[in-house]
Amino acid sequence: MIAREGYIIIGITFVIALVLAAVGFLMPPGWGWLLFVLAALVLGFTLYFFRDPHRQPPAEAAEGNLLLAPADGKVVVVADVEREPLYLKGPAKQISIFLSPLNVHVNRVPADGIVEYENYVPGDYLVAWHPKASEKNERSELGIRHPSGTKILFKQIAGAVARRIVYYPKVGDQLKAGERFGIVKFGSRMDVLVPPHVRVDVKVGDRVTAGLTIMGYISPPEPVADPGRVHTESVSS
Repeated sequence: MIAREGYIIIGITFVIALVLAAVGFLMPPGWGWLLFVLAALVLGFTLYFFRDPHRQPPAEAAEGNLLLAPADGKVVVVADVEREPLYLKGPAKQISIFLSPLNVHVNRVPADGIVEYENYVPGDYLVAWHPKASEKNERSELGIRHPSGTKILFKQIAGAVARRIVYYPKVGDQLKAGERFGIVKFGSRMDVLVPPHVRVDVKVGDRVTAGLTIMGYISPPEPVADPGRVHTESVSS
């Protein structure tokens, strides 16, 4: 299956490949074959890049507590964040996934939830693994509230080559873990930020697959004790 977001680019590439092949037909055999090969490589890579394979989330996803990988690629960051200011507005755990041009670039929802925050930020095009990429680069930011009440923020971040982010969810949409929600074209990064109580089971260096790899488990946040009530109960006893 081919991602619909690539149809225009594939069409343009097909025309370019035809032109190269036509020019090659008019040239001496050596140069002609070179242009034929170049045309095939350009078209073949474009089709390969925009592949959109079917993904069936793990059976456990039906329970609604999985944190799934939102992108194919390599985990480059697993770290604690002192404060996430956009949506969680508190301490968080961050997982960052780097997508090379050879990875599938279709992105999938990491968890069940309703969209409460949505924002697009035009920006720079630092290499995707740069520490400041999540703050400086072109990106989308989506915040969902899981049925447990847990907030989850995930970002599509354009890399040095990428110049186009596409995503579809809007505030109020109900999303399911593993469903398709967008694409970043030609190299990118995905960040996922979750509250500290979410269990994270991936580490730096792990390879993950969007919609299939279980990155962690979501449980309801632990209730905060009411100091006044605790004091009252201790006195009455």
